Amino acid sequence: MEKQHDNPFQFTKAVILLPLFFVLTLWSVFWYELHFHESLSHFGVYPREVFGLKGILFSPFLHGDIEHLANNSVALLVLLPILRYFYKEQSFVVLLFGIIFSGLGTWLLGRPSYHIGASGLIYALVSFIFFKGIFTKYYRLVALSFTIVILYGGSVWYMFPNVKEGISWEGHLAGFLVGLALALVLKTPQFSKPIFYEWEKPDFNPELDPFMKNFDEKGNFNPPPKPEEVIREYFNSSMKVVYEFLGGKK
Repeated sequence: MEKQHDNPFQFTKAVILLPLFFVLTLWSVFWYELHFHESLSHFGVYPREVFGLKGILFSPFLHGDIEHLANNSVALLVLLPILRYFYKEQSFVVLLFGIIFSGLGTWLLGRPSYHIGASGLIYALVSFIFFKGIFTKYYRLVALSFTIVILYGGSVWYMFPNVKEGISWEGHLAGFLVGLALALVLKTPQFSKPIFYEWEKPDFNPELDPFMKNFDEKGNFNPPPKPEEVIREYFNSSMKVVYEFLGGKK
């Protein structure tokens, strides 16, 4: 039986360090290209050619210009902390497989050109976080899924050809499919269900509830009688019964 977790989310240094290290690596590679006036685009994915396979590992760290790099950096600085915080145990598997299989999908589907950039990984992260939250049915992760829709729902159009020139829609589509597959395959802890109090249940009857009996129909508090009042009432009732039994009642 899987253990239920009431509070499975814990903040660690890796929530901050992982995205910073990854993004810093991207900027370091870009700085190297600028400083030494050398283009590393030939390390990108070149579809269906053996020499293009090396791009599966290297292409996420290469970018064509600073706008391309900045856009991907912002997305990674948002998505990687979310992944690490909410899916700690699966984070490195999603990151590694997201890179490998989105690159492989680009290699299989892409046009004959060099494909570079971390967009495939970003689409894998978006897809995984969205679908995994829906599949768990855990209210916090479902809310996270809807947040992802608000932030990145519009990016779904860039998975189709001829939407915008100069983008690798094949890499986007491959990343999206990889994220969906990982959400289906990877297991998460069985989260405990939200607490429902008795008064929240549809069959709740306030007239039978011991606590609600202390309130009248208008919601005013009617405290229970004091012990001495209960004893006095019981004594008076008993004396009345004795009196009637002895013939006091005509």
